[in-house]
Amino acid sequence: RWVPFSAQDSERLEAAHGSGKDQDGVVVPTSGGRYDVHLRARQRVAVYWEEEAAEVRRCTWFYKGDKDNKFIPYSESFSEKLEEAYMIAMTLGEWKKKLESPNREVIILHNPKLMVHYHPVASSDDWVSTPTEQGRPRTVKRGVENIAVEIPNGEPLQIDHLVFVVHGIGPACDIRFRSIVQCVNDFRNVSLSMLQAHFRKAQEQQQVGRVEFLPVNWHSSLHSTGVDVDLERITLPSINRLRHFINDTILDVFFYNSSTYCQTIVDTVASEMNRLHRLFLQRNPHFRGGVSIAGHSLGSLILFDLLTNQKADPEEKEHCVQVGEEVKEILKKLELSEYCDVFEKEEMDRQALFLCTEKNLKEMGIPLGPRMKILHYISSETGTKVWSPSQLGDSSKDGRSCQYRDVGLGQVSANYPQLNYKPSIFFAFGSPIGMFLTVRGVKRIDPNYSLPTCKGFFNIFHPFDPVAYRIEPMIVPELEFEPMLLPHHKGRKRMHLELKEGLTRMSVDLKNNLLGSLRVAWQSFTRSPVPALEAGSSEAEAEAEASTEKQPDAKPEEPPATVKEETPPINVGKLNGGNRIDYVLQEKPIESFNEYLFALQGHLCYWESEDTVLLVLKEIYQTQGIALDQPLPGSQ
Repeated sequence: RWVPFSAQDSERLEAAHGSGKDQDGVVVPTSGGRYDVHLRARQRVAVYWEEEAAEVRRCTWFYKGDKDNKFIPYSESFSEKLEEAYMIAMTLGEWKKKLESPNREVIILHNPKLMVHYHPVASSDDWVSTPTEQGRPRTVKRGVENIAVEIPNGEPLQIDHLVFVVHGIGPACDIRFRSIVQCVNDFRNVSLSMLQAHFRKAQEQQQVGRVEFLPVNWHSSLHSTGVDVDLERITLPSINRLRHFINDTILDVFFYNSSTYCQTIVDTVASEMNRLHRLFLQRNPHFRGGVSIAGHSLGSLILFDLLTNQKADPEEKEHCVQVGEEVKEILKKLELSEYCDVFEKEEMDRQALFLCTEKNLKEMGIPLGPRMKILHYISSETGTKVWSPSQLGDSSKDGRSCQYRDVGLGQVSANYPQLNYKPSIFFAFGSPIGMFLTVRGVKRIDPNYSLPTCKGFFNIFHPFDPVAYRIEPMIVPELEFEPMLLPHHKGRKRMHLELKEGLTRMSVDLKNNLLGSLRVAWQSFTRSPVPALEAGSSEAEAEAEASTEKQPDAKPEEPPATVKEETPPINVGKLNGGNRIDYVLQEKPIESFNEYLFALQGHLCYWESEDTVLLVLKEIYQTQGIALDQPLPGSQ
């Protein structure tokens, strides 16, 4: 399938082609710098990821394809022959020219507006005279302006922010079994359309360019370790496709919970993001924007574990020196002051100390006796054995601040690499982070805890996503509250949700009115005396009037129902700088008919979700002081 370059890229390629220079070493960046075109070899090569090189053609002549009626370019050499025959015919006025392509396909130039391509039909008869009358004739066009094709304008040259996107389990990332590269391409394309729709003013003032999204692939590295061969030996031959799918996809979760393969995965993700960051800066030396990271499904958990194990700079953590002093105090208390220098050399603080295993202490050169003292102290302080998920309790039960060691408890024992940059924001799509933390034994996240090097954290999920879990109830378990509803990118709630809410409100109003009427009727029936005298009847009327006057007094109780809609600010801790963390998408009308039917789609919908992309863009540009043209209703 042939795909046209953008108008911007085509101009650059044509300029390089017509420069008259030797084309041997000429390389032209295209597609926002993600691909390079080697002009002499006529090949387009991916810059940031591995991909088979694609053929490039300088197109001047086209014929209509057989299957989808799209125009296909002729090879450059044959296009030159067609152009030469066309110019001779135009100059001499002699038409009905017949040319034969290398594939024995015949092209007849009847006149400037009618040129036909005949495709030969496969036949066992070798005595066919000419292929002219065989096959269905196809239209031939000269020049791209004469064919119906959408040529994109191209992407803005200015890059404001860089986002690395990490995939979840398996090699396929959506319901069409596409790779992470293709899915991130969709996400990037949606972001460009959202920028045009919601940041038009900033674009006109040249404050906004675009956000670059680069995919990070760890699945191929994991499965190139030889584990697939080992699995193949022990896999049963029955239901072959299902077993192959499980081995290639579902088992990634188990690999991540294995210390051997967890190390491979975190090393791959961290090294790949560092490599991409270095390469991006080499190719964009004037880039001064920030870097954020996003993860889908298991990818978000990998990133979360990496971020919890990053080391903050001393200037960013004022209490860093104080924490170091805490370790000295602990060692002094245990009569192990002589090992202070060892812990200082390893940049060990209280939080890191509580994450230490016996193996870690042994690697640091701590003898057996002191090791046992330190491990016993950790065990007595946390009320659990180190790294023993089966005996994990609520670390906040003794009133001590758990902070960093809370989210670190139960992690697979691995050496988590450091990133070369500090991410601005961490976006999690359809994330199981909450579930994994709970399974690891973390019952509560300290409200004062924040990721060491990343100030922002957004947990975005579809309401029917079976893999997604919330984070906020782990920070504020005593409160019950809904996640933030992501506003629709067109600035309103979806119609079926508004209708649903309207009907709910109407039923509540009807119920309240009916109960109020019954209450008034019951009161008037029980309180009114038997009408024996005129005075009694007048008293009954007075009571009835009083009761009817009381009825409007009940109406002021209704406004709280409308007040409830305006959710009071909820303190969800410092994990996202005091802002809300959980954001839920609005389901589509067709999805609301059967949530089970659309559960899988709910987990794979984020790549083309305008609402998700718009939230990402809004939060990224908010860090630069740039807001949407018009704030969306219901947004924070």
